[in-house]
Amino acid sequence: MPMQADPQGDRDPHIPVLLRPILDLCAPIGGLWLDGTFGAGGYSRALLDAGARVIGVDRDPLALQMAAGWRDTYGDRLTLVAGTFSNLDQYAPEPLDGVVLDLGVSSMQLDQPERGFSFQKDGPLDMRMSQDGPSAFDLVNTADESRLADILYYYGEERASRRIAHAIVEHRARAPIETTLQLAEIVARCLPRPKPGQSHPATRSFQAIRIAVNTEFAELAEGLMAAERALKPGGLLAVVSFHSLEDRIVKRFFQLASGHDPNANRYAPQTAVTTARFDLVTKRAVGPDEAELADNPRARSAKLRIGRRTAAAAQSLDPVDLGLPEPPQKKGRR
Repeated sequence: MPMQADPQGDRDPHIPVLLRPILDLCAPIGGLWLDGTFGAGGYSRALLDAGARVIGVDRDPLALQMAAGWRDTYGDRLTLVAGTFSNLDQYAPEPLDGVVLDLGVSSMQLDQPERGFSFQKDGPLDMRMSQDGPSAFDLVNTADESRLADILYYYGEERASRRIAHAIVEHRARAPIETTLQLAEIVARCLPRPKPGQSHPATRSFQAIRIAVNTEFAELAEGLMAAERALKPGGLLAVVSFHSLEDRIVKRFFQLASGHDPNANRYAPQTAVTTARFDLVTKRAVGPDEAELADNPRARSAKLRIGRRTAAAAQSLDPVDLGLPEPPQKKGRR
């Protein structure tokens, strides 16, 4: 999700981001596609309307429940699966023609205070996309100060991570931190008052804690490799990211998978093009145009990258090679 204040309430919160570029760059749409972040179903419905069959996957059971009112319209062309996109290659009965991933938290999750994602709506400190496992409450109230600081720094790029972590530990020593507004206030007191137009002071901290709770970067790395395994030759992988940490991982994956590793030794023999596992459909990230920004402000930080699968055998990558921002095992200087 973009590192910004919560979306305004006077717009449709479920508009799929960069949908038109996806449909245009992936045309003609057909065959079997997998929507690995089903959400409100915006991408899936567009793919279905374009003529594809779709497997919709989401780790949030509420997302699948919300589709009950319209899913039957598409009959057996739409299959819904409760799962994670790190396992998406296990959900397809045949090689896929396309995979689309819309990363981060969905607007409908932000809009429900009881889910605990929003720093502007009071609710329990939860943030679990799958609604099971350890919550943000557990992390904030049990992690030691060093780990909290590392999470805030590496997952949220929060420069005041040590100060905020110390304030959290001090507060919870008196009483547990139970709600989103409690946490947002603790963070805000550690930072300067934002100037007009700047994001809420808690934006980076909430992003970092949400990423940690849902192991989002590990999911992303595994999901990209799962998509590679699942796609047929000529199949397309389209990924929409919303902040630099996500986009860095996606960009690095496509660089390595297409044989365009910028860190390769320039004196080494050039890798044969036949070894590339993806051809780049987008040479650089595609952003929203002015018309989309007018209709959907959420799109302003979105970036789209698309690759086309070749016939080369799928390979596994070390997440370290994808540049996953991981806190060090030992406390170090920052």
